Amino acid sequence: MKIGALSAETGVSPRLLRYYEEQGLLTSYRADGGHRRYGTDAPVVVRRIRTLLAAGLPTKVIRDVLPCASGSGEVLDACTLDALRGRLTGLDEQLAELQATRQALAAILTATERAGDPADEPAGEPAGELVGAA
Repeated sequence: MKIGALSAETGVSPRLLRYYEEQGLLTSYRADGGHRRYGTDAPVVVRRIRTLLAAGLPTKVIRDVLPCASGSGEVLDACTLDALRGRLTGLDEQLAELQATRQALAAILTATERAGDPADEPAGEPAGELVGAA
């Protein structure tokens, strides 16, 4: 299968298909004349790659777990469990950090809104202070 045909069938640009190949996710061979060709399983492999990318897995992890993929890529063999659990734990940690950051920003916003506009304060009286300001 030529790269253009694979692109048309999967909706993935030729440039991105070449990137997948550079990352070791997709394999091709060179036909006479040096043109890149993909095996008949390439559309399935590309769909698996897209499914795993959509789940937030980086290409390095996908390269490791792709040999364990079957079907559409939503079901993986048990050999991937450690990698998937590790990635899920990492996402949970990122979510916790984002939640803490959100709470800090919300506190600043609330304190700022309570303080009001300094232009509305009578002269000589300071506006409200930020929580934790020294």
